[in-house]
Amino acid sequence: MAESKSTLNIEDEMRSSFLDYAMSVIISRALPDVRDGLKPVHRRILYAMHQLKNTHTQAYKKSARVVGDVIGKYHPHGDSAVYDALVRLAQDFAMRYPLVDGQGNFGSIDGDSPAAMRYTEVRMQKLASELLADLEKQTVDWVPNYDEKELEPGVLPTKVPNLLLNGAVGIAVGMATNIPPHNLTELLDASIALIDDPSIGVAELCSYVKGPDFPTGGVILGTAGIRSAYLTGRGSVKVRARCEIEEDKKGRESIIVTEIPYQVNKTRLIERIAGLVRDKKLEGISDIQDYSDRTGMRIWIQVKKDHAAQIVLNKLYKMSDLQTSFGVNMIAIVNGRPEVLNLEKCLRHFIDHRRTVVTRRCRYELAKAMARREIVEGLGVAVDSIDRVIELIRGSKDPDEAKAKLMAEPLDGFAKFLERCERPAEEIEKANQGPYRLNERQAKAILDMRLQRLTGLERDKVEGEYRELCEIIGELESILTDPDKLMAVIREELLAIRYEYGDPEGRDSGDGAEGSKGSRRTELMADELEIQPIDLVADESMVVMITAQSYVKRLPTDEYRVQNRGGVGLKSGSRRDDDDQIIELFEASAHAFVLLFTNTGRVFRKRVFEFPLGTRGQRPKALVNFLDLKEGEQILEMVAYREEEVDDDHFVVLASRQGYIKRTSLSEFQNIRSSGLIAANVVEGDMLIDAKLTNGGCDIIMASREGQAIRFDEADVRPMGRTARGVRGMGLRDGDEVVNILVLDRENEGEVGFLTVCEKGYGKRTPASEYRSQSRSGLGLKTIKVSERNGKVVGMVKVREADQLMVVTSQGKIIRTPVAGISELGRATQGVRLIRLNDEEVVVGLARVDDPSDGEEPTEGEAAALAEGEAAPAEAADGPAEDAEAESGADADGEGEQ
Repeated sequence: MAESKSTLNIEDEMRSSFLDYAMSVIISRALPDVRDGLKPVHRRILYAMHQLKNTHTQAYKKSARVVGDVIGKYHPHGDSAVYDALVRLAQDFAMRYPLVDGQGNFGSIDGDSPAAMRYTEVRMQKLASELLADLEKQTVDWVPNYDEKELEPGVLPTKVPNLLLNGAVGIAVGMATNIPPHNLTELLDASIALIDDPSIGVAELCSYVKGPDFPTGGVILGTAGIRSAYLTGRGSVKVRARCEIEEDKKGRESIIVTEIPYQVNKTRLIERIAGLVRDKKLEGISDIQDYSDRTGMRIWIQVKKDHAAQIVLNKLYKMSDLQTSFGVNMIAIVNGRPEVLNLEKCLRHFIDHRRTVVTRRCRYELAKAMARREIVEGLGVAVDSIDRVIELIRGSKDPDEAKAKLMAEPLDGFAKFLERCERPAEEIEKANQGPYRLNERQAKAILDMRLQRLTGLERDKVEGEYRELCEIIGELESILTDPDKLMAVIREELLAIRYEYGDPEGRDSGDGAEGSKGSRRTELMADELEIQPIDLVADESMVVMITAQSYVKRLPTDEYRVQNRGGVGLKSGSRRDDDDQIIELFEASAHAFVLLFTNTGRVFRKRVFEFPLGTRGQRPKALVNFLDLKEGEQILEMVAYREEEVDDDHFVVLASRQGYIKRTSLSEFQNIRSSGLIAANVVEGDMLIDAKLTNGGCDIIMASREGQAIRFDEADVRPMGRTARGVRGMGLRDGDEVVNILVLDRENEGEVGFLTVCEKGYGKRTPASEYRSQSRSGLGLKTIKVSERNGKVVGMVKVREADQLMVVTSQGKIIRTPVAGISELGRATQGVRLIRLNDEEVVVGLARVDDPSDGEEPTEGEAAALAEGEAAPAEAADGPAEDAEAESGADADGEGEQ
């Protein structure tokens, strides 16, 4: 007879087989159960340890023993896979709350492999016992193992929300889960709040569960990713290492890393940073060492002398794993199917599981209590009729006959027993309706009873046990019939777990439903995008200075005490070496914007508070750390302005060394890329030397190094685009050059004057009215008589009587002196001494300070402290011959006019 054949479509067979395989991987291997938060392998490990009585109160057992039981009875996979899972349960850098207590080498955060299983020993942590509590009370379903010779629990009756507590990582077929660990106290507080108010939503739960709490600590930036994960089950959380910046006695900065993001390998992190430095992708690091030990982590990163540690750290955050993103994908098995869960669903499923477990436990305990009460009840009746019971037993030939006679014999005294046990009247009345007959279990218990139970004391114990059993049964029945009472039991158990295992700071908050959040390892920090840096900076007056070698710093204006003119000034600490000089100095509020113009015609924009804050004796930081400067490019001028000044009536006026000037609307400088913008077209041999902000109705004053100045209406310079070179603003003789420009509001002309300062510390104040308006491009008027005695002009500033002048020297000294103490002289005089200079020391910068603060004259004793940067006594004003030097015989007004 021919064999029958069937046709099978291979596509259908492949589809069916693949789906079976995929579901097997999803359910039986890769994804955790929402109820106990465990994958099958972890559940089997803990159950095998429970069977071996390998608890926290017992001695350690070899890991190989546990692995052998697991693969032999429950998990038919390789021993290495089971041992790897066991190792992870014991790693305190992988598990927020380790479930296994390991003894030996279980690996490290550096990626070191654990020792072989024959060398290590394990036992359960105390918390793991709470995952298996009440397992023997029929609280969960049991399933056959792989060969159906053993039974194993399908889920553990956990008392803690382990899915969120320790998180989970797993890759299945077509899906993956990545759940971060959390703080136990916060989770239990949220669970209790959900029990108290079942209508509570995710937003309210987020007030209890602030965010993930990683075992390795670190800092979480922002709450947007956390909110997304808790609302939808998916989100991205930015995690940053915990770093501090330290400065040694020599002023060198270093970065100290004490915590790194979760799941980051420390050794590979250090290798990555070293590779970035070696490949010159990251500059500013001179050395990196790992000083981590048993007391904690410490990675030391030495920052180069000319670099700012904060900028280097920011680059490390961007280019290395010092900052990572944890992609939250909360997928777990719910009722045999994978499901994406939000925070509320995770906690509700846990509470539902606890409701089921506690209900089944109460039923189990109720059945046992009722069975025991039945036995005690029979013993109590038999003791009251002991003579008849003994007679029946003695008259029987064997135990079976005795048991049958006891079951057939009607006994009296049940009502009296109930009376002695203080039972309700209705129970006693019911007992008086007829004789009491023993059942088989009661009869067997009487036959097994020892004679000592006949004593009076033992009779009292029987009655006491009966009363106790009645109370237990009544309590269990009320729990099973009253849902509110059932939830109250669950709540009390959660509180007990919270007080027993919660972090120290979370144990003293009373009820637990609100208040404490426990001691977190991971700090939550608002993201820079959520809280702007300007919100964290006081809007106070600052002095910003920049050197010729492109170093910058800011410091509060009140760092400089007021001195009379002729003083020797204060140390500013603003130079890196003797060849560096301060070339720009201005005063502005911390919130003000600053336009930074370079010698090549480019412009950058920063806020004042973004410059490094220092003290008078502290060295500045390199601008290359803050700006994308090209080789040979330097910042020459800075213009500060407030945001409210940006409109069509405000302009930026730029001047070049060769006397060219241009005017451009301030609004064209608002969208400046980090790489800068072109501010002016600078031809070869020329360079930008100054920039000022105007309101559209001002006069421009240009001053030259040879002591000339020209004043003209800014309307003579039409508005131009950013890329224009400009027009001729001042004519220059051979060898002369423009040093700076001023802006004068014509309405306030009578209140201000022009203060001109020369290289050798001399200066003078001249009323603005002595500078008549001319046409642009002329040679102008003489503003100061330049001689070998006072030197070339350094700059000119617009001042009022109440202002103060800040003068900076090439050796880094600064004097701040009242303008009122400087003589008001004619245009063609040499001026008076403003500051005493050492040999080869010259004035390199000056600035007007708007908000003078009252200060006292330094004492004579402070002169000795000059080397340490303390205030030195001011010298007396120069004699009348210096203060009122006669003008030269030449006609000053006519000199150089066109």
